Amino acid sequence: MNFPLVSKLLGVVMLILTIAFTVCLGVAYLLDSPEELQYTRDTFLLSICISLVSAGLFFWIGKGSTKKFFRKEALCTIGIAWLLASLIGSIPYVMILPDATLADGIFESSSGLTTTGASVFTNLESFPRSLMFWRCLSQWIGGMGVVVFFVAVLGFIGVGAKMLYANEASGTVSEFEESRIQSTVARLVWVYLGLSTACCLSYWGAGMSLFDAINHSFTTVSTAGFSTRTDSFAAFNSPMIEWISIVFMILAGLNFLLILRLSLGRFHFVRRNTEFIAYIVILAVSSVMVSLYLMLDGTAWDAEHAFRAGTFQVVSIMTTTGFATEDFATWSALPQMMLLLLMVVGGCSGSTAGGIKISRLVIALRLSFVSIERSFRTRVVRQIRINGNTLGQQAVNEVITYLVLIGGVITCSMVLVAIFETTHEVDTCLSVVYATLFNVGPGIAEVGPTENFGFLHSHTKIFLSLLMIMGRLELYAILALFSPSLWKRFS
Repeated sequence: MNFPLVSKLLGVVMLILTIAFTVCLGVAYLLDSPEELQYTRDTFLLSICISLVSAGLFFWIGKGSTKKFFRKEALCTIGIAWLLASLIGSIPYVMILPDATLADGIFESSSGLTTTGASVFTNLESFPRSLMFWRCLSQWIGGMGVVVFFVAVLGFIGVGAKMLYANEASGTVSEFEESRIQSTVARLVWVYLGLSTACCLSYWGAGMSLFDAINHSFTTVSTAGFSTRTDSFAAFNSPMIEWISIVFMILAGLNFLLILRLSLGRFHFVRRNTEFIAYIVILAVSSVMVSLYLMLDGTAWDAEHAFRAGTFQVVSIMTTTGFATEDFATWSALPQMMLLLLMVVGGCSGSTAGGIKISRLVIALRLSFVSIERSFRTRVVRQIRINGNTLGQQAVNEVITYLVLIGGVITCSMVLVAIFETTHEVDTCLSVVYATLFNVGPGIAEVGPTENFGFLHSHTKIFLSLLMIMGRLELYAILALFSPSLWKRFS
């Protein structure tokens, strides 16, 4: 393990947090009331000092580091960076909110940085503007990932940048045509900035205040789900704002590399992109089915309202954004079950969305069909093809391994939550695990869109925080930290 280089990279992450806290301090001076400013100013100054001192310490430990960077360094850097960032990011919640415990702060911070959107707090309108801004900004940073940001600007990592991007952002780095990974990731960051700007201007033009528009653009493009309102998008009561949100949630759920290629006029990539086609088909079919069910289920909604409500919730849940316009926990079993399944599906690989990812499910389905055919045609040979390319056996094995691991994590997590929360029903325990592991945010039952996670025990919140980070980093970067062989010294 090349500990000095890992330490240097962690220092960069701490610097990014320092910059973010500094921006929040500026917001406090601009928008907080004089009474609020007395403690928000001190809180963000303390947060800046802690993150800055941490950065200095990491850089000091990493001085003289070599540039040799392997997969285990990437996994170690990513895993520790998200754990540290979530811990330091909890400081504003614990210090500003009088009733917030350390477990509450860690949960909220992890939910922000992992773009989950689950919350333990109510009455968001009473928050100081600077704290509300930090909630949404943390999700925007977490959307592309703090690691992606520093990979885009640091050249000294060399080939290690490719491994960092692959492990942090689920990026399809094998498809990168450019020889310099930093320049490609930098372009993806520009795509992210462009989408965020366009989303903000659209919200503002549709009637949101500038503050609300900025914050909701942060959490829409990052498919994150935090809102400045307790009732989420339902508080705005605006069909236009909801349709704008639907459009940008769909875009944010796409592979950002595909969006980059489309912006460069390479439209032929769309026609042969298996994941894109499956993504659009699933969204369209699910939206129509849920909308039709709402029209026929005695809601007394007109066709436009039912279609908008159904489409909004399908897109919000499948892209793991987690916004809500309706209390879908009160809907009947069929639409709720569909939403629960869409939580698992998630968005495209290389997007800000969570879930298992469309590409993995497509590969798993095709592999299942091939296995069924081989059961009665033993000599047949079929290749698994995605995006016009034939997958190697290693790629197929990695998908199978991931699905087995995620199944094991879900099973163990449900058992642990059931042990911790003995007074709650099975559907609540299941929903809690799905909503956090797949970075969705709201669930069903007691953690529905109008509820929060504040009623859970402190140890449950800490465990769910770890689960959110595992889901955001697709298991390996956290599970690898518990492997003794990872920590062997670099030589």
